[in-house]
Amino acid sequence: MTTEATTAPTSRTIWARRVTDGVEPKNVIIAMLPLMGVVRYGWTGLGWAAFAALFAAVIPTMFIQRGIRKGTLEDRHVGHRQRRLTVIPFIMGSVATSFAVMLWLDAPADLTAMVLAMFASLVPILVITVWWKVSVHTAVAAGAVVCLGIALGPLWLLLAPLVAAIGWSRVVLRDHTTAQTIVGAAVGALTAGLAFWAAR
Repeated sequence: MTTEATTAPTSRTIWARRVTDGVEPKNVIIAMLPLMGVVRYGWTGLGWAAFAALFAAVIPTMFIQRGIRKGTLEDRHVGHRQRRLTVIPFIMGSVATSFAVMLWLDAPADLTAMVLAMFASLVPILVITVWWKVSVHTAVAAGAVVCLGIALGPLWLLLAPLVAAIGWSRVVLRDHTTAQTIVGAAVGALTAGLAFWAAR
């Protein structure tokens, strides 16, 4: 049970919960992929973006919800570090499946590269999670901002303060330390950014 659950919520924790839930990884992915797809490739891009989001966000969410119903997972953000060691490999398998299909069917280059970037960023996250609960929230958000900046132009890097806001929310809710959110953001930005840049 978290500290937040045992104390009365304040305006600070209420806003932190709204940020944490509103800009959680699946929502970032579902927003970012269609944006990139439409801007870069029009309606064709939107279709492929929806396909990628299915495997990168929707199917993993269904897996987590199933775990919550069965009692093997405690919440949608998978707050228990060791249980993330089951969830992250499943997500990696789902993302890898979409990447293989997109590569085989010659999907638009930037969207295929984005899926590869997602997979690449999950590798160090999984390794770190064996010992330390690094923030997936900030990793996904930072990776998305950097990849949008590479694909659509540097003005998209102005979304960087959103990553800081997400980190703030995770710390306020005591789901992560400040260091865990900073490392998550650094890992996501560097790994996803480099993989996307190299693959596109």
